[in-house]
Amino acid sequence: MSSNTPYFDHLGVYSDWVEAARALQPLFPSAPPGLETQRRFRESLGFCNRAEDAQDVRVEARWERDGVAGEALSWSVGYGPRTEAWVLKPAGVTSPLPGLLALHDHGGFKFYGKEKIADGPQGAARGLQTFRDLHYGGRAYANALARQGYVVLVHDTFLWGSRRFPLEVMELAVGKQVPDSSNASALPSDIVQYNRTAGPHEHTVSKYCNLLGTTMAGMVCYEDRVATNVLRGRADVIADRVGCIGLSGGGNRATMLSATHDEIRAAVTVGLMTTYEELLDKDLSHTWMMFPFNWAKYGDWSDVAACRAPMPLLIQNDLEDDLFTVKGMRDADDRIAGHYASVGRPDAYTCQFYPGPHKFDLEMQADAFAWLKAHL
Repeated sequence: MSSNTPYFDHLGVYSDWVEAARALQPLFPSAPPGLETQRRFRESLGFCNRAEDAQDVRVEARWERDGVAGEALSWSVGYGPRTEAWVLKPAGVTSPLPGLLALHDHGGFKFYGKEKIADGPQGAARGLQTFRDLHYGGRAYANALARQGYVVLVHDTFLWGSRRFPLEVMELAVGKQVPDSSNASALPSDIVQYNRTAGPHEHTVSKYCNLLGTTMAGMVCYEDRVATNVLRGRADVIADRVGCIGLSGGGNRATMLSATHDEIRAAVTVGLMTTYEELLDKDLSHTWMMFPFNWAKYGDWSDVAACRAPMPLLIQNDLEDDLFTVKGMRDADDRIAGHYASVGRPDAYTCQFYPGPHKFDLEMQADAFAWLKAHL
């Protein structure tokens, strides 16, 4: 290894691997907005060449609480357990409204999906208040969005909530995980046990995805496109005014969904933007959703966010986010801004920075809600 070769603590004696890879082909080349970048990204995701319509959509229940009318839906995506979802909208409103996909996070928390960001027919799910306090300003932001005048669809996606693997199946693959007794949790023990096992199981799932010609990112994004078509097909939704929003893994999903579904008209990604370059030798604990196989030879993660420019896009970043460097966030901002300028619409892109750790707190929510009102 040459003395001029950059050294990476995570790679050690393999630090020259990065240089060798760059010699074969560019890494993270700039992928301009447009159809070619969209096509390449979809190919990297996989699971993009099948019908994206829900099967056997059912209304399971209806309720009304705190100014929100709710509807519990379920459908099949053609494999695995049925997807469960909630539709939330302002009570008493009969005219069609803009629609929003509120996309739940990853959070290392797969026991729940939609429940993390929405209250359903029984109110808040057990054990979630501490989680919401930490990440969402203590509230179910999807319900707050509905009261703002949207039809909000919150659904479980591949691996979460109603779409999760049974614990006993995961334990066959990765063994029984022993909870860390030194780390007291406000969560019930069965939820802690599930989430601990689901962590390493994601690696197993990603390997199966590779065997089956797809990616975990592709599976999740496919199911999000199916959900988008459910929302757009509703009589109470203005089909050409549909957007998406999410924190963390939900921001990951918002980026992928807006890149692959041409009818998404505006997207908000919170706490999930960086350049791939700034992940080298940094925290790589991120979900496999952020690393579609082979995408890095075509473009950067920030290029995915910008590939449908001039679609209105809001990126929110937390300056003390321990998942990403500030340089990675600012470099991504510069790269996305350049893409939007290249299509003559720099005004369609907004990037905001906030103090504090990884979160989507009440201040950020208020700013995001105001931005959505202006663009949907």
